[in-house]
Amino acid sequence: MASPALLDSSEPDPSVADLIAARPHLAMHAMDGLVLEDVPLNAIADALGTPVWVYGAGTMRRRLADLTAALAGLNVQIHYAVKANDHLAVLRIFAGGGAGADVVSIGELRRALRAGIAASHIVFSGVGKTVAEIRAALEAGVGQLNVESPAELAMISAVAPALGVTAKVALRINPDVDAGTHAKITTGKAENKFGIPYDDAAALYAHAASLPGVEPVGIALHIGSQILSLAPYRAAYARAADLVRTLRAAGQRVTRVDCGGGLGIGYRDTPGLSPAAFAGALRAAFAGLDVQLMIEPGRWLIGPAGVLLASVVLTKGDERFVVLDAAMNDLVRPAMYDAWHAIVPLAAGNAVGPVSKVDIVGPVCESGDTFAKARALPALQSGDRVAILDAGAYGAVMSSTYNARPLAPIALVDGSRWATIRARQEPDELWRGESIPAFLD
Repeated sequence: MASPALLDSSEPDPSVADLIAARPHLAMHAMDGLVLEDVPLNAIADALGTPVWVYGAGTMRRRLADLTAALAGLNVQIHYAVKANDHLAVLRIFAGGGAGADVVSIGELRRALRAGIAASHIVFSGVGKTVAEIRAALEAGVGQLNVESPAELAMISAVAPALGVTAKVALRINPDVDAGTHAKITTGKAENKFGIPYDDAAALYAHAASLPGVEPVGIALHIGSQILSLAPYRAAYARAADLVRTLRAAGQRVTRVDCGGGLGIGYRDTPGLSPAAFAGALRAAFAGLDVQLMIEPGRWLIGPAGVLLASVVLTKGDERFVVLDAAMNDLVRPAMYDAWHAIVPLAAGNAVGPVSKVDIVGPVCESGDTFAKARALPALQSGDRVAILDAGAYGAVMSSTYNARPLAPIALVDGSRWATIRARQEPDELWRGESIPAFLD
């Protein structure tokens, strides 16, 4: 089983040329340097400064189209996992391609609605929904609530009749399957907080069918993120299909199976999980069951479409350390998950030449503020710019203002056009909403 790419990897580092060649939305031009779709990234850095996020709209559309094509012939709905990147422009792009949304909070629900995604095409997931969130979801008319516990089911049954509605629910099961990914992003093992124990699901489904204001329509599962092997999917989906048969044999109506997401991408110079192979796993598991399938991809759709641009502030320690103006408050994945992200120079001249092993770090006062350890890169000096690749998912959406560092701006590229879709946060915005009580004067 493939393992997730780690910050400090024993694998040889791919060359800059190999990294770019593996990403069809990127190119290195002799004069313009690194180009995303048809826009030189240096032009955006010149206009907006660094650090700055850049997303490719055409890349998002192409990946959604590729996934949709792979699923052709299956009765399946795609619900984009909003938690991966919740910018309104990103949501609008995926809505335009026919995707719905998978949300886990009132804020994500309202973002999806604001972006033009129909409530009926929204699934509300999450292990700790509050009464307020359940009420908001039902008032909006979401297509499905994924229920994670008996307690949540009771809450829904209390809220729905008071609103005069019937909640369509799917029970999220925990199939106790190891996704083979990082421990912090696996969600389908028995020790994880997510879902209903598999052996309890049939009895709880029957109970749900007896409750006022509740209509059980199916089951749901999600076993983790950044999955690179089909084996865990096959194991989890086999258990899901068996449960559908068990429920139907007991006289229950089951029309939907939400299969979750988690499709992994290639952070190095190798491909991620093939959507065609994933579709094959769905076909094999649910053949003949006559159910509406749902999937919740996030990272696979948006991850490769985003980059974080940064400038070298200085080098130190005999150039062992390359200090960027981007930091862990911008992109926390390396610090949180030991995640490996490709780093390539923006200038063509900086992308060639002898390489040496350097640590790429940020300016935040934490030793964990490290993007790469002992990474083989061509020489970089103060003022040079780099792009941190595959940062579209769990990047800006997880940013913070730690060390009182303002949030970086975001630009959207679409072919040869680009626009700013979030301005750089001004320093005085950092304390907007704060107050000093009079008794401190």
